Amino acid sequence: MEKWLGRFAPHAYALLRIVAGLMFAMHGSQKLLSWPSGQGMPDDRLMQLAGVIELVGGLLIAIGLFTSIAAFIASGQMAVAYFKAHASQAFWPLLNQGELAVLYCFLFLFIAAHGAGIWSVDAMRRRRGAA
Repeated sequence: MEKWLGRFAPHAYALLRIVAGLMFAMHGSQKLLSWPSGQGMPDDRLMQLAGVIELVGGLLIAIGLFTSIAAFIASGQMAVAYFKAHASQAFWPLLNQGELAVLYCFLFLFIAAHGAGIWSVDAMRRRRGAA
């Protein structure tokens, strides 16, 4: 199976990066732009900062621009979100509704280590710099 699917690994990774970035950006647009849920901007400055990191960082990750830096910051934000909002409620992420924060944290940590990959502005910039 690895030989069959393995040749598509760069494409699958690019899709994972794009979809994860867009989903993360939607959390920010929900906080800052009231879209798609219409919640309204939070009064808490920390939540507003989280919204900026989610919206801007998610879009940067999705398009693959400054991907490692954006993903590292997003990973850290998700670690803070987990310990600030979830860990005090229960030990296990499934019980404290923190599994999404944990998953985003480690996904973005992987993306930070791996880089943008194909289908990214970072890859286009590298190609232009090498030419």
